[in-house]
Amino acid sequence: MFIPPNKLAKDLKRQTTAGSSIRLQSSHLLIDREMAQSVFGDEANVHIVYYPDRHSLLLAPVSDETFKNLHKTGRHMLKDRNLQGDKSVALHEILIDHQVDDRDRDLAYEFQAGLGILNVQL
Repeated sequence: MFIPPNKLAKDLKRQTTAGSSIRLQSSHLLIDREMAQSVFGDEANVHIVYYPDRHSLLLAPVSDETFKNLHKTGRHMLKDRNLQGDKSVALHEILIDHQVDDRDRDLAYEFQAGLGILNVQL
């Protein structure tokens, strides 16, 4: 049996967790630190709306009143995932209500800084 040295073990672990900036894992939307900071800043809550016909999940900070007025949104907590600043949002209700595939996977997304809206494809 091979037991890697600590440095090698850390590198192996880092490689297995690398992936997209946006992931679905255990029915949670995981957002890496850079993306979370770009989209939400220091907000603790987000507005979310899901459009099943387009498989599109839209997220915006709660301070974006225009987004709230244009879409029928739900308010969700943006949780700290780790000390590096990654964030997570629980999506159980959306996944169940719309029978969305809940497999753990990287997700395609689009973010335009001018709009301040994160568009994730479920």
